[in-house]
Amino acid sequence: MQRPICRDVFLLGMKSAPATAEDLPVAQDLLDTVEAHSHECVGMAANMIGVLKRIIVFQDGARYTAMLDPVITWRSPKTYDAEEGCLSHTGTKPVTRHEAIEVEYLGMDMKKRRSRYSGFTAQIIQHECDHLEGILI
Repeated sequence: MQRPICRDVFLLGMKSAPATAEDLPVAQDLLDTVEAHSHECVGMAANMIGVLKRIIVFQDGARYTAMLDPVITWRSPKTYDAEEGCLSHTGTKPVTRHEAIEVEYLGMDMKKRRSRYSGFTAQIIQHECDHLEGILI
């Protein structure tokens, strides 16, 4: 189910709690919401739909991927500067991102996974993981 985008700076500034199997409907709602905004958005965190759980979704090629409890376990030493925007607020902000990352997470089947990402996909994941920590970009 598509949900409205949260713009409450207080809620968005809070850290998210770990996700459980009971939060799978939230992950599905997040996938539905990001797909509805695909013309303007490539990723979302659960707090962007008002839910303080550690769940993100992101565009990975032609499909969207959901991660529950993502943890970036490795960051490449090579970084770059970028400008990022967000559906939760207007404008863009300068950020520094790692060119490549490795992430441990639970998939929609609640099985533990580890994946490596680079380039724009890594940038999206870093942005969404910042949301989980209450960091507004």
